[in-house]
Amino acid sequence: MNRNMHRSLLVVSLLVALSMLLSACGGTPAAAPAATAVSAAVATAVPVAGAGKALVGIVLPTKSEPRWLQDEAVFKKAGWDPLFSELDSAKEKANVEALISQGIKVLIITPQDATAAAATAQEARDAGVKVISYDRLIRDTAAVDYYVTFDSMGVGAAWSDYLIQQAGSTKGNPLYLYAGAASDNNAFLFFEGAWEKIQPKIADGTFVIKNSSEALALKDKPTLTRDEEAKIINQVTTDWKFDVAKNLAEANLTVAKPEDKGTVYILGPNDGTSRSIADVFAADKDVKKYFITGQDAEIPSVQYIIDGKQSMTVFKDPRTLAADAITAANAFLKGETPVSVKTYNNGKIDVPSKPAAIVTVTKDNVKAALIDSGYYKASDFTNLP
Repeated sequence: MNRNMHRSLLVVSLLVALSMLLSACGGTPAAAPAATAVSAAVATAVPVAGAGKALVGIVLPTKSEPRWLQDEAVFKKAGWDPLFSELDSAKEKANVEALISQGIKVLIITPQDATAAAATAQEARDAGVKVISYDRLIRDTAAVDYYVTFDSMGVGAAWSDYLIQQAGSTKGNPLYLYAGAASDNNAFLFFEGAWEKIQPKIADGTFVIKNSSEALALKDKPTLTRDEEAKIINQVTTDWKFDVAKNLAEANLTVAKPEDKGTVYILGPNDGTSRSIADVFAADKDVKKYFITGQDAEIPSVQYIIDGKQSMTVFKDPRTLAADAITAANAFLKGETPVSVKTYNNGKIDVPSKPAAIVTVTKDNVKAALIDSGYYKASDFTNLP
């Protein structure tokens, strides 16, 4: 065994061990320090020996969101340079075809459009490439070998848990629902997790939906079909875009009566759109107080949480997810099968997966979850608790 190969196998073993350790962690702030060890491993990782870097291709959706730049940084530390599709399925397809032509054996891809990416995944499969769906699940195809993800339904449940805790025993609280892009399968998983947790509190009158007639019509149904979810999401989608979120929130508040405001509860789908929505609600004179959720722990939203402008975020450490992707890719390159603890149905097959842990972050634990874990520096923020 040559020196490079020996070093590569040591790194693979380390990443597998770390991945197994993380899978045992719960979704609490105490789990966050483990991510520091993963970051250290990824920072020095040699994915495979010699020219092996060329055997893995990575395609991420856009550079316009901080979340994906974080993932890019982790992959670069591991020696892999992701391509970006910039929210364009045609460019995504071209990126994958270029990687196939370069001889990759494993594709790690975050689909821009979950269904449109099916044909691209099949093209990779036909070329003998193993397909890892990264963070978002490619739908309606058997050409997906593995799904690297966070507990997406757990994210939605964490939002609802937070809003339910804030409402306490009060009744008739105005609830505004917002969702991600209807083309993104994760938007459905987030919403599904949120709905199943909060629906009983809608049914008993704790919350009253104010901005979706489709959701209001289904308020007594604990579990929704995908078509029913789609009807709601299409009414409240932000399309993961800040301006769309802002315009939708403004439209909602324009038609809302003063009694539909006061203290409001807002299901915000991610940090970027949640900041846009929060700004709109904060500017409305009839909104006296609001609670709003988010995810991704972006620096601007963490500062919003510190300043009281956003209520919470769900931290999904990209160091953890990228380490899981690296572990899975290396397993495929060695002719092995990555570890799986559950499956996700993509409309065609049950795709094996090992969801990574999530952490709910509020002002109370922001330092422990994000600073003490080594993810951010204290100097990134002002007035840190």
